[in-house]
Amino acid sequence: MEVIDLSLHDTEYKNVGYTHTRLIARGFVLNEENKICLLHIVGDDDFGHRDYYETPGGGVEDGEGLREALIRELDEEIGYECKILSYLGVVYDEYNLIKRKNVNNYFLCSIVKKTKPHHVSYGDSFIEEICFFDIEEAIQKYEAMNKNMVQKLVYNREYPILKKIKQILKDSDLK
Repeated sequence: MEVIDLSLHDTEYKNVGYTHTRLIARGFVLNEENKICLLHIVGDDDFGHRDYYETPGGGVEDGEGLREALIRELDEEIGYECKILSYLGVVYDEYNLIKRKNVNNYFLCSIVKKTKPHHVSYGDSFIEEICFFDIEEAIQKYEAMNKNMVQKLVYNREYPILKKIKQILKDSDLK
């Protein structure tokens, strides 16, 4: 399977330089019905008003590998123990507002068992709802997102991977 390798630039916020790079692990998680887990993010902060969908995941902590960080993040954010099915690719992007470059590594995962979400980070406070959508519904959620400010950055980062997952599901026995 060909992996995604994208480089994106933040055109929504003024670039005043970067102070750090964050290594991130994110998962497109499938449940037993092959519905995709997305987080509904709602709230207000320096990025402006947030109301969009994105994949669960987060920063890799010192001493962690990508896969270990993803498994931990999925347990924290969505309350499921998951297994990694495949690596989907990497998206390099920027958050000019917080002077950060991101290296987002995406994986396709499946649920092993239910645990309980235990939100621990500031970003987790914006999780309004944990949702499961079939692939067409997930694509529609992204297509309907307001495409400015932080919503545009998330859309640009995740929509191409969502389209790839649609093809994977079509071509595989995961249907």
